[in-house]
Amino acid sequence: MAMRVSIIGLGLIGGSLGLALRGVGDVGAFVTGYVRRPELGSRALSMGAVDSVKTELSEAVKGAGIVVVATPVLTIRDILVEVAEHLAPGCIVTDTASTKAEVVKWAMEVLPPQVSFVPGHPMAGKETYGISAATPDLFKGCTYCLVPGNKASTEAMERIVELVHMLGARPFFVEAEEHDRLVAGISHLPMLLSAVLVSATTGNPSWDRMSRLAASGYRGLSRLASGSPRVNGDICLSNREAILEWMDEFSREFERYRRLLMNGETGIVEVLADANRAREEWLESRRREESEPATS
Repeated sequence: MAMRVSIIGLGLIGGSLGLALRGVGDVGAFVTGYVRRPELGSRALSMGAVDSVKTELSEAVKGAGIVVVATPVLTIRDILVEVAEHLAPGCIVTDTASTKAEVVKWAMEVLPPQVSFVPGHPMAGKETYGISAATPDLFKGCTYCLVPGNKASTEAMERIVELVHMLGARPFFVEAEEHDRLVAGISHLPMLLSAVLVSATTGNPSWDRMSRLAASGYRGLSRLASGSPRVNGDICLSNREAILEWMDEFSREFERYRRLLMNGETGIVEVLADANRAREEWLESRRREESEPATS
């Protein structure tokens, strides 16, 4: 029998989850999607991301073995409150939010004891968003963060690990607070830097002429500014302290580069070489990691 999965939120992540899970194995999962707008439901059905759609949360989670909340992080508490009394005993709830500490706190407050909660965060995405950008291979080879403990039984954790493997991803166990601190540096800070670059350049009086010269370098650095403003705004507000710490760290490092350049020091070549070397070492370590078989 196919496992019954309900996905609340059919954007890039939720839609890609549905496409991936329905295509796994001989049977795949039976996926129900929750939508607020019927036209989005029609789109999800036509793409094959879901088997059925519901416009009521209580109906969407009815009979589900696994419920995935794939919405902007600041909507999650209200969703958990609304579905709590409609979840079947033994149901497993997980999420895909980019911040974890607040979500864990909300789940501990509102979910009933007979329901397990396994916080999750796939380190995958695109600069585009919405279900039209969803693909079944979005998670292949990606690191998928899982937060142990909290309201999760051992069996529930094992089932979510199995689900992660079904997606072609690699489980990575991390505590909620550490997760938020780490992703603030490698995910949230880059998103803000991309947006700041776009704000600074497009707001310049020379932008009309400058824009004609912008090529692959600008396109690459500005890519993350194309992400969902709602999703990214919620990330900032739910992980403010960690992001501010990384912004301060970046400011200090940027000022070091600025001083070298302002003084005309040849040390600028050395720090650029250090950065070049550090990135190549990181890329090589990722290549080695991705060549190894995934394990739980």
